[in-house]
Amino acid sequence: MTDRRGLFITFEGTDGLGKSTNLNYFSDLARQHGISIEISREPGGTPLGEEIRKMLIDSSLDSMNSMTELLLILAARASHIATKIEPALAAGNWFLCDRFSDATYAYQGGGRKIDDRIIVQLEKLTNVGLRPDFTFLFDAPPEVGLSRAINRGEPDRFEKEEMDFYRRVRSAYLELAKKNPEYKLLIDATQSIPAIQKILKKQFNLLLSSW
Repeated sequence: MTDRRGLFITFEGTDGLGKSTNLNYFSDLARQHGISIEISREPGGTPLGEEIRKMLIDSSLDSMNSMTELLLILAARASHIATKIEPALAAGNWFLCDRFSDATYAYQGGGRKIDDRIIVQLEKLTNVGLRPDFTFLFDAPPEVGLSRAINRGEPDRFEKEEMDFYRRVRSAYLELAKKNPEYKLLIDATQSIPAIQKILKKQFNLLLSSW
């Protein structure tokens, strides 16, 4: 275990906006500088979390109510934090995650219209004060990301939602970026991959220099 805690960096946004591609690019940058990296995703990240993820995206379970969905996501997160995220950070590793708490406020808060105050209270139990050191938020009109995601294969339970659902999700994400500009970077995901990766490299250098 090292005296220097690792950085917790998240990649947020709706499906189809290149989060996974850019997360992998960022991880390659870190490894090139000798940084130990762990990569994960939410919901998921642990055997239990991945089983919960299967339920959450199962299109045959379209009758799942919003509170059940929220509690399942937070149950997966509690396991994720305890068994993977916190141990990695304590060991001095950088932990890169495809979605975290912001997604909960965007999808379950904005999309499902669950009161943010409920999410805040429940997160006190699951997050135990943990929040990302930095977040990349990939943004584009919902029509852009959703069309890309659906083209990848059979749509899951979330991808079958109406466009208004995704407009609310996007609006919630943008509000989060506005409230926390010091540790969230809003990226126009309609840009070319080289243009986005130039932005990521600049921010990587800033994070590295301050670590």
